[in-house]
Amino acid sequence: MTKEQKLQSIKTLTSVLSSKNIYFIDISGINANKISELRRNCSDYQVKVRLVKNTLLRKAMESHITKWSPLFCVIQGNTFVMTSEVNNVPAKIIRDFKTKNNSDKPLFKCAYVEESFYIGSEQFETLVNIKSKTELISDVISLLHFPLTNMISTLKSVDHKILGCLEILSKGSPQFSQIT
Repeated sequence: MTKEQKLQSIKTLTSVLSSKNIYFIDISGINANKISELRRNCSDYQVKVRLVKNTLLRKAMESHITKWSPLFCVIQGNTFVMTSEVNNVPAKIIRDFKTKNNSDKPLFKCAYVEESFYIGSEQFETLVNIKSKTELISDVISLLHFPLTNMISTLKSVDHKILGCLEILSKGSPQFSQIT
């Protein structure tokens, strides 16, 4: 790789590092067919992927060294970078891939998700279970749906009672003439 190509790769990686949700995984020991399958899965869910050289990745990270320094100790071996607009999709793709292939690979190294670092395999389940914005909005709507439905039902029944009373009053019912 020429110096110009390396500089271009560093520039590209710097733009990749500006993503909100970035996952770093190790794909060593996975054959080419399985890597292609993983790439297809990522493509199906609009997750962008790239295999990177760690030295170039580190150079790109060094432009914002204070931000990325927690990850320097983990960026070793083969590094596959996944970026996504939805925070938990890459984690779910990795989990499903491992389950389908009955394997412990790919190995989760670390992630930068919604301005937080998740380092080490013990953090992986947290990322799988983290809710996306769409899921949170859906949960809020579900939580509000039942009370709103009850309130509307109550208002409708009160509305019918009031209309019934007004109808009786308008007819000049003898029951109400005794009250006045």
